[in-house]
Amino acid sequence: MAKIYYDEDADLKDLKGKKVAIVGYGIQGRAHSLNLRDSKVEVVIAELPGTPNYAKAVEDGFKPISAREAATEADIIMMLVQDNLQPDVYKSDILPVLKAGKTLGFAHGFSIVFNQIVPPKDIDVIMVAPKGPGGLVRDMFVQGKGVPCLVAVEQEYTGNALKVALAYIKALGGSKAGIIETTFKEETETDLFGEQAVLCGGVSALIKAGFETLVEAGYQPEIAYYETCHELKLIVDLINEKGITGMRKGVSDTAEYGDLTRGPRIIDGRVKDEMRKILTEIQNGEFAREWILENKVGRPVYHALVKQDEIHPLEIVGKKLRGMMVWLKK
Repeated sequence: MAKIYYDEDADLKDLKGKKVAIVGYGIQGRAHSLNLRDSKVEVVIAELPGTPNYAKAVEDGFKPISAREAATEADIIMMLVQDNLQPDVYKSDILPVLKAGKTLGFAHGFSIVFNQIVPPKDIDVIMVAPKGPGGLVRDMFVQGKGVPCLVAVEQEYTGNALKVALAYIKALGGSKAGIIETTFKEETETDLFGEQAVLCGGVSALIKAGFETLVEAGYQPEIAYYETCHELKLIVDLINEKGITGMRKGVSDTAEYGDLTRGPRIIDGRVKDEMRKILTEIQNGEFAREWILENKVGRPVYHALVKQDEIHPLEIVGKKLRGMMVWLKK
């Protein structure tokens, strides 16, 4: 069973006198920064001048500086730029000023697990990973609540790495919801698998296949969109709130029977075999090597696939129908 920590297991005193550098003021970086500041933790922001994120940080009352300056000043350095950018930022700006006893933090373990960043032995290396988007991390904090978090210690030098990580999560508000202890390896491999096989890759491919099947059978694209894409949110919200069996209690008996008898015909043994192959590619580093190379050569496959899906009939029809849904416009 997983080790779970709660509010009483974390103490903000473990951050007393420490300065935190947030490297990257994106969606997650902004939430971390604002929550930490509201928890009376000293925060400095590293962001590139002239970027929207820099302007947003200024608007939020921060005075962004360079990554090297921030890493020089800080005791805890949180790497919150995208995975593909982390190695260059680390090598050029962080490593030269990474003195003994400092803490290097991540919200995802990709760079460490796949050796894109190899820290010196005289620092602590921790992971603080909220299991929710930055906007939710901030909203829950403002409401006096929290988003569950993962915590991991990859490298212990000072003897206080876990205490600091737990205190950091408490400052985010996460300890109110629960903190599950993991490892960088487990978090990285399960996160990549979830994205590829289920949450993003699996779901989007399933939606497109369902849409195409109905349209090819002669049904109106608009109706196909509603039945295979739009209504998915209703089901996911029920699962999120009540679990799969709870969701089934919220739909018709006809829908539940179809779920129980036809679902396993769609996601069958062949699909699980392919999932195992995908997991193996993650575990042995094949996916990481592919993605790292893709970035080095300018992302040709990535851009081609993105463009291909942008002009898919599902997206064209969906854009038109979403325009009719005034409640989606914020």
